[in-house]
Amino acid sequence: MSEPQVANLSVLLAQSAALFPHRPGLIQGDRAWTWSEINARVDALVQGLRSLGMKAGDKMLVQSRNNRALFESAWAAFRLGAVWVPTNFRLTPPELAYLGSASEATVMLVEDCFAGHVDAVKAASSHLRHVIAIGRPRDGEIGFDDLVERNLGAPAAIAEVDADTPLWYFYTSGTTGRPKAAMLTHGQMAFVVTNHLADLIPGTDENDCSIAVAPLSHGAGIHALLNVARGAPTVLLPTDKLEPEVFWALVQKHRVSNVFTVPTIVKMLVEDPSVDRFDHSSLRYMIYAGAPMYRADQKRALQKLGKVLVQYFGLGEVTGCITVLPPSMHAIDDEDPNANIGSCGRPRTGMQVAILDENLLPVPAGTVGEICCRGPAVFAGYFNNPEATQKAFRGGWFHTGDLGRVDSRGLLYITGRESDMYISGGSNVYPREVEEVLLTHPGVAEVAVLGVPDPKWGEVGVAVVVASQSGLCADALLAHLDGRCAKYRWPRHFFFWDALPKSAYGKVTKKDIRKHLYERGDLREEVAST
Repeated sequence: MSEPQVANLSVLLAQSAALFPHRPGLIQGDRAWTWSEINARVDALVQGLRSLGMKAGDKMLVQSRNNRALFESAWAAFRLGAVWVPTNFRLTPPELAYLGSASEATVMLVEDCFAGHVDAVKAASSHLRHVIAIGRPRDGEIGFDDLVERNLGAPAAIAEVDADTPLWYFYTSGTTGRPKAAMLTHGQMAFVVTNHLADLIPGTDENDCSIAVAPLSHGAGIHALLNVARGAPTVLLPTDKLEPEVFWALVQKHRVSNVFTVPTIVKMLVEDPSVDRFDHSSLRYMIYAGAPMYRADQKRALQKLGKVLVQYFGLGEVTGCITVLPPSMHAIDDEDPNANIGSCGRPRTGMQVAILDENLLPVPAGTVGEICCRGPAVFAGYFNNPEATQKAFRGGWFHTGDLGRVDSRGLLYITGRESDMYISGGSNVYPREVEEVLLTHPGVAEVAVLGVPDPKWGEVGVAVVVASQSGLCADALLAHLDGRCAKYRWPRHFFFWDALPKSAYGKVTKKDIRKHLYERGDLREEVAST
């Protein structure tokens, strides 16, 4: 008996196009495209790619800012049975060359402003056959719009797929070594879409509207799938720069009801004065992921927006499906039992979470260990990297690399990355717990704590602070820590910067902070002994 097949994920687009052909599906600037237009263009792109010899299982590398072509390319790859390989458009040419070669992409879809990236991929990859340009093609390249327009009119057959057929290579951030391609599959993503609709934006339908403030190549792209499944349009920003006033104006204009973002962007949006000048009463779900939100920032967002915050914890390998903290589990008042301060929520529907020790054994409630999970949302492994796959799945669990604990109710609390934890005088220090205390000081806007070598204590903490008031000094922060945080956890050195380095997705990057500390001369090899 043959293995049962699953629905190709691209049927979600076809279904919404059949149900709501004349309703908008994608909006950018003054232009809106209906679901029927998008679906027809995706069919045409599939036919065009097939005419170039692209087939099921081939990979499509995509280097582009958020636009219609990027959005359509995902659905075309899925429908073709191929693998979508979107990249962070801010990568340098050498970084992209690695992804192009490692993914074995045969087709590259690229915005015409990234010519240098194309040349780098061509030089590095023996697999690349065709370059499709969004905009003006160079010699030897194919114009995206021309390819679509000359194939309009004929419906494309939807490739048959199995549950484990890959559809998306979701590249990790590469914080340790080279980025790895997490293989997301049709079966996995069918569960993820269903789960996200149940846990993140329940009740969403064609009358809702989403806005993408982050690149569709990663988490925002996953979030777009949910809205397609329900026929809700997605609004793209007019440029790749996020301006709070533009964001809030679009929320008001399009009656936006859900958005996916990260804590640092939520902070930026609600602290900007424009939040008070526009009507955002349509907003029902502001989803933040990537890291738990600091309590002070959480309170400010709740005060400005009401009970619309939804936190989820997860990695690209599990597409966010580990835990969820819905609106009902957020509260402004610290004494409110629904506040759940510091928690990133309960296990997602259909998922299991465990805290394991170094022997892969569960630890008691309240004990810190590695956060692990299992369930239908877990990826199929890393492409061409069996060693990393084996390490990630040891003991029958997916290992996140994050440290945390669960309470007696099963709520999860993250204490930091395994790589963030440091040992000072024989005691484990989890930087996030120290950061949370420092952020309750009214003069601290942002802070990052990390461990550095020390000849006496092994390691000591260094705090990099962005102040929100002038005159803030280390003595004031140490006084604030007194009585709120055990002394062995106190940072020994404080540095005050104008801003913290962040990734393309708005996350604070401690790897870059450490690098800048040495480059700026703030930190020297012998600093910890002074």
